[in-house]
Amino acid sequence: MRRQRGAALLLVLWVLALLSVLLGGLVGWVQLESRQALWHRQHTQTLLAAEAGIAQVMADGHWVADGRAIALTFDDARLQVRLRSERGKLYLVNAHTDDLLRLALACGATPAQAQQLVKALEARRKQGQAPFRVLEEVRQLPGMTQALYSQLLPELTLWSDLDRPDPAFASALMRKALNLPRQNAEGVDPGQVLEIDSRAERPGGYQARLQLTVLLSPVEDSAQPYRVVRWQE
Repeated sequence: MRRQRGAALLLVLWVLALLSVLLGGLVGWVQLESRQALWHRQHTQTLLAAEAGIAQVMADGHWVADGRAIALTFDDARLQVRLRSERGKLYLVNAHTDDLLRLALACGATPAQAQQLVKALEARRKQGQAPFRVLEEVRQLPGMTQALYSQLLPELTLWSDLDRPDPAFASALMRKALNLPRQNAEGVDPGQVLEIDSRAERPGGYQARLQLTVLLSPVEDSAQPYRVVRWQE
């Protein structure tokens, strides 16, 4: 009887220990889920604040699309919105290959890499088609590295009709690479396509960033002031 009681007691202790382990794991899982749900909620609110910044700027209409920062607030979020005309970028459809070569070199490409990019672009053009369907296809060009891609992509566009970038809206890097004159963008027509960069920061260190390329007033008398043609978070 004593042996049976001892074995039963040992079994009960093992069961209690197992339940304790399972309970501890369950508590940890619940805490993790709670933290993830909190982060997701806070991130969503921060992302919505970034969207609100875009709506505020577009509704105001008093902006210059040369990349200057516009400071705003929305509830408890601090916002920074920048607008840049696509006319200040290099238009891949018909840009001069010499301009692409010089821009690639300014973005950190080696001469061999820059020549590879130019040859690849020329080959696409000889096919009689638009060189790219989306900008991200530039990453697949021969000789392209991640570092070069991150520097080059913000300077390229598929939504312009200019052979060369408009100096009024070109970045400092673009002006230096192509030897463009410095011009004031105030009062200059930015065209119908803009890039909007909206960053939001809320208490607790929550941050979000939205990058949109939009077509202004795509339909006359439309309730929507713009249509999104490219969206990145």
